[in-house]
Amino acid sequence: MAGEQLKVLNALDVAKTQWYHFTAIIIAGMGFFTDAYDLFCISLVTKLLGRIYYHVDGAEKPGTLPPNVSAAVNGVAFCGTLAGQLFFGWLGDKLGRKKVYGMTLMLMVICSIASGLSFGHTPQSVMATLCFFRFWLGFGIGGDYPLSATIMSEYANKKTRGAFIAAVFAMQGFGILAGGIFAIIISSAFKARFDAPPYELDPLGSTVPQADFVWRIILMVGALPAALTYYWRMKMPETARYTALVAKNAKQAASDMSKVLQMDIEAEPQKIQQLEQEKSKFGLFSKEFAKRHGLHLLGTTTTWFLLDIAFYSQNLFQKDIFSAIGWIPSAKTMNALEEVFRIARAQTLIALCSTVPGYWFTVALIDKVGRFAIQLMGFFFMTVFMFALAIPYDHWTHKDNRIGFVMMYSLTFFFANFGPNATTFVVPAEIFPARLRSTCHGISAASGKLGAIVGAFGFLYLAQNKDKAKADAGYPAGIGVKNSLIVLGAVNALGFLFTFLVPESKGKSLEEMSGENEENGAE
Repeated sequence: MAGEQLKVLNALDVAKTQWYHFTAIIIAGMGFFTDAYDLFCISLVTKLLGRIYYHVDGAEKPGTLPPNVSAAVNGVAFCGTLAGQLFFGWLGDKLGRKKVYGMTLMLMVICSIASGLSFGHTPQSVMATLCFFRFWLGFGIGGDYPLSATIMSEYANKKTRGAFIAAVFAMQGFGILAGGIFAIIISSAFKARFDAPPYELDPLGSTVPQADFVWRIILMVGALPAALTYYWRMKMPETARYTALVAKNAKQAASDMSKVLQMDIEAEPQKIQQLEQEKSKFGLFSKEFAKRHGLHLLGTTTTWFLLDIAFYSQNLFQKDIFSAIGWIPSAKTMNALEEVFRIARAQTLIALCSTVPGYWFTVALIDKVGRFAIQLMGFFFMTVFMFALAIPYDHWTHKDNRIGFVMMYSLTFFFANFGPNATTFVVPAEIFPARLRSTCHGISAASGKLGAIVGAFGFLYLAQNKDKAKADAGYPAGIGVKNSLIVLGAVNALGFLFTFLVPESKGKSLEEMSGENEENGAE
């Protein structure tokens, strides 16, 4: 019996790439599209919120969000995502992938719309309602991580599974692009209709009352792609691996997949019963799990944690970099809508040049080169480029060398996406047993989000100037950008080392990776 695989799972493993694979990528990927859109569009909008709600009469610069408000608006979605990854990851193994999949999507749609309708008489109350809805939006987005990855890995065939899971993740790149492009269109349209003088000429008049609609529209449009895929998500059958291996319903699994694969698959209820009798039912906190998968889980959680520290600290340097190369002039020379337009344009350019190509390099090569090699290489080059930015940092700050700095900076993030940012998402969906797959992916992803919180907020404080007088308003003195980059280089080097704990899953079936075939015959 050892190593005998159910026919329905074998049929999925050897299936040729066909139309349903692509529909699955789109249906699962739309969650990520929305996720990236929602998490990135807030950074386009924060400057505008500062101008609208925190305007100070007579100040020489436009209003900005105070540090604690800024951290809350940007960070509360991360906290929601972390909670959602753990909760829905666990629920996906308990109730089934499909049931939970619709819930997370509805939550995303409702909270996207609600965050655009944030109300209140005072700036504080508007920000508080915005934060409340963004937390729950994050909670829905968090659920999408383990579920999308698990569904895609359980639907895919052996040969191209890595590419399919990576393609779902790569939809993030399109979400970032869509966020940028939509913000460019809306801000241009409003700017053409309601033009205003720059801040230095007319502080109050530079922010037209209609600007309040701009950020709300940008946030609410995030609901559209999610709402459009709801119907298709509900029509998608439960994955055969869940139905057969966890719910133990061989007949249902065979009939679902016969429809999907358009071929006759024999149901094998007797084999399921055999599996049932022989199967060791170790749980997540058992000695057996620790023995078989403990190091794997340590590997997937630590690498994702370390990667996200580096990956999410990028947003800190983005504004400085854009201002430094002159893509974004100083705030007082622009009106509010002009500023949204400039920031959106800069982010879109960066996404086009380094973010999006990186993802698709992974999709193209992951099943040829393997996850392990791509992750090692990615961490290696991220370390190299971070140190190359950090050690001669003073050299990069001179005007003539700025283009070099941007090149190096873009390469760092190219290798994050053609590297650990994609592989840390793919691997946890492949190496754990079906009944714990979604939970373990959720744990790994939540560990990543913890890294994101450290990256985005720890470094906000760390990267401040050593001289308190030169630090941003309201922040204590930090260790400076140069030292922060050195710390990030070290973080990437650690990621390189922890990658050695993660097994290679290229070309193997999920049951082979998780040991489910052997454990059935081992007893």
